[in-house]
Amino acid sequence: MREQYRSTALLDTDLAPTPMDQFVHWFHDAVTAGLHEPNAMVVATATPEGRPSSRTVLLKEYDSRGFVFFTNYESRKGREIAANPYVSLLFPWHPIARQVVVTGTASRIGRDETAAYFRSRPHGSQLGAWASRQSSVISSRQELLDAFDELAARYPEGEQVPAPPQWGGIRVEPETVEFWQGHQDRLHDRLRYVRRDEGEGEDGEGGGGEGWRVERLAP
Repeated sequence: MREQYRSTALLDTDLAPTPMDQFVHWFHDAVTAGLHEPNAMVVATATPEGRPSSRTVLLKEYDSRGFVFFTNYESRKGREIAANPYVSLLFPWHPIARQVVVTGTASRIGRDETAAYFRSRPHGSQLGAWASRQSSVISSRQELLDAFDELAARYPEGEQVPAPPQWGGIRVEPETVEFWQGHQDRLHDRLRYVRRDEGEGEDGEGGGGEGWRVERLAP
């Protein structure tokens, strides 16, 4: 099974000075193209021994500091990030023949930021964050539903639900961000921003700016 991608070439001169600026452009394209959940991304983590795991989560915030998602800190990904902060993100925008691949370090955001986002969630999602001991083994679905019902009785609709202490935001600060554009005959464009080392000049090879250089990878 194979599809011939037909799209406009991605040139170095087309790129924004920083990967986050470029991500803004591409994310807007994914949204306007009508992609289902364009903020869905695959988060890959690993244990200190290098055993990987991956799952799809939703990107909730992004700015010059990086990409933010929310999770139970006691989940598998939460525990792995606490022990090994190096992660990878993948945005698989197949309908528009694009991917964005991020590598970087993950850390918890502040509790004030977490609480502010938690208050913006639907009431049911707030209760779900309390009811689910994410990644733990449970006896049945009914166990989960019973926990949810108990919380719903304790915090009825309209009553403020506190943010769980074991739940919060993770920010991934990028070290590399690759923008992949598919083309026919497998001659894809792969342009990768790499964070400059301290002391590395802004006028080095590969373009880029504001602390970044850009390199083109063979497809």
